[in-house]
Amino acid sequence: MSDASTQTSPEPPFRWVIVFSAALLLGIAMGTLVNGLSSFLVPLETHFGWVRAEVSAINSIGLVGIALGGIVMGFLADRIETRTICLVGATTLVGVLMLAARASALWQFYALFFIGGAIGGGALFAPVIALVGGWFRTGAGLAIGIASAGQGLGQGMVPFASGHLIEAFGWQQAFTILGIFMAVTLLPLSMLMRPPPKTAAAMAAAGEGAPLLSPWLVLPALSIAVLGCCTGMAVPLMHLVPLIQGVSGVGAEAGGPLLLMLIAAICGRVFFGKLADMIGPIRAWMVATAWQTALMLGFVMIDSLTGFWWFAPIYGFGYGGVMTGVLVTVREMTPAAYRASATGFVLAFGWMGHALGGWQGGWFFDLTGAYFWTYANATIAGGINLVIVAAIWMTLQNRRRAQAT
Repeated sequence: MSDASTQTSPEPPFRWVIVFSAALLLGIAMGTLVNGLSSFLVPLETHFGWVRAEVSAINSIGLVGIALGGIVMGFLADRIETRTICLVGATTLVGVLMLAARASALWQFYALFFIGGAIGGGALFAPVIALVGGWFRTGAGLAIGIASAGQGLGQGMVPFASGHLIEAFGWQQAFTILGIFMAVTLLPLSMLMRPPPKTAAAMAAAGEGAPLLSPWLVLPALSIAVLGCCTGMAVPLMHLVPLIQGVSGVGAEAGGPLLLMLIAAICGRVFFGKLADMIGPIRAWMVATAWQTALMLGFVMIDSLTGFWWFAPIYGFGYGGVMTGVLVTVREMTPAAYRASATGFVLAFGWMGHALGGWQGGWFFDLTGAYFWTYANATIAGGINLVIVAAIWMTLQNRRRAQAT
């Protein structure tokens, strides 16, 4: 197929089935793994007598698992069908949740969620995002924004639903019900993760120029930047519910502002995806990062449930754009031949940041009895991310000017 015919051929309509199926899949799976345990923090503390840092570490270890597993699964996704990888990941997550309902020791929770992250989360994020981008010649930012918006919805819905399941049935039955729900949703959705036809893949590749900066320079810089932004964003995801519970004295209702925050983040992910198509992924990422970082400390200045309801969605709109900016930037700055591997590698640092942010939040709460330094550290991490992303953008601009002359 010639370059001219490649550019003018219509893109396959099935690409939108991939986008919305990916959104649902990511919402259910990553909503459970990234911050779904936030509703289980207090119940597990109460039942077993563990401190918050120990319970927070369950989630953190799972995120370390996603980080390591994402590298391996991204490498595999460049070589075998994403559908196969997703089926393995979905089956693993179902088993992890069923076994978690019967766990009785802290090390058992650590082991289960590490496996769930490494095999389940690793299979169901980087490969799926790379697959979505591979179906699109133009408008990939919007497509990836919609797919990642599904994850944002799941990150609100899973803690919210889990909180009510725990109140109604207890934490053990809540894990079991979540496992059954995953079995009847993730397995069929995984079957839809088809690779693009060769003509569609050729069209997508033809619509991309060669990266202006060497991936050997870009990937380490992006990875360090992502470590900072995800360390920051992990704090409200894991510690907003217990912060609200401590300030307001409520139970399951504390999940409401988090849900609203993540609903706003859905709009933010789609908006910043479209913005990335208009002004470029890196600049869109910078705007979203600045938004998230500037508002982070606002959470510890609120003293009422009503205040959290108002503030959470304002923060959430900008926060939602950060991950879209990351994903679209990685797509723009890496060659198509190993995009899933590159996405898995960069996101490994993102999940490490999530693990660090969630754990330090619990540790500083145990140390000080309050959440101020938890959120202050998140602000510092966001600032570091913003400096690095700005440096990448300026380097890219200099390269473009050099090419133009």
